[in-house]
Parts: sequence; structure tokens; C-alpha cells
Amino acid sequence: MRHALAALAILLPLPLHAWEAGTEGRLCTLTHAEGPAAVRLTYDPAGPLYTVTVTGPAPWPAAAVFAIRFEGGRALTITTDRHVLSGDGRALTVTDRGFGNVLNGLEFNATATAITGDAALAFDLAGAAPQVQTFRACATQPAA
Repeated sequence: MRHALAALAILLPLPLHAWEAGTEGRLCTLTHAEGPAAVRLTYDPAGPLYTVTVTGPAPWPAAAVFAIRFEGGRALTITTDRHVLSGDGRALTVTDRGFGNVLNGLEFNATATAITGDAALAFDLAGAAPQVQTFRACATQPAA
């Protein structure tokens, strides 16, 4: 029963909060939180390296594949087997040298759903587009 409630909590829509682009030292950041769930993208020009971390209210199941499904104007689904879970399992992180598809998905769609195993966590993309553009501009600036 506890697992069923946790799965249900992951699937329920959460209150909307703003997308925010910014910087932390040399890192470009893009963040969004909805209740106990959050998405955080970073770009480190020293790599160059992008990361996306999706944190949920319950631990993610261990699974071979992680996907992000974007729905809206330019629907697409991105999958990878190069994800890692945090020690408590609530945060799932993917690191890569390019995030063009992820950024396009965030900028040009209405929702994003992170999926692994039997768990899914949806995020509203309202207001994300201008913040994604700010993140992209930050990521193209020469390193200081």
C-alpha cells in the first residue's frame, strides 16, 4: 500500500512554480520546483558538461532506462541508460556534453514527464521558454 501511495503521489499534478535561469559561479543553471518535485539543469563551460537532475518526493526505482517525454508543440521522447541515482534514490541525474534536444523539449512544449521503471513525474513547462533562452545564452558566453 505504501508503494501504491508513493506512486500515486508521483503522478498527481503539483502546484505550479516558476522556471528560473541563473548562475552559480561559472555554472549556468535552470531550475523549477513543483511541490516536493524539482528539475535542475546546469552547464559547466569547463567540461563543457550539461547535467539534469530530477528530484521527486519518493525514491526513483532502479531501472535500465530513463526517459523524458515532452508533449506539446514539438513532442519528443529522449531516453538514456547513463543515469545515476542519489544515495537516497530521490534524485536522478544525467550528464552529457550536449543537451540540445532537452533544451528544445523544455522550450517548445507544454509538459515534460520524467520516467524510469514504473515511476513518472510530470512538470508544467508554462513560462519555461524565456528562461531556457536565458540558459542557452549563458551557456554560449565565453568562460570567465
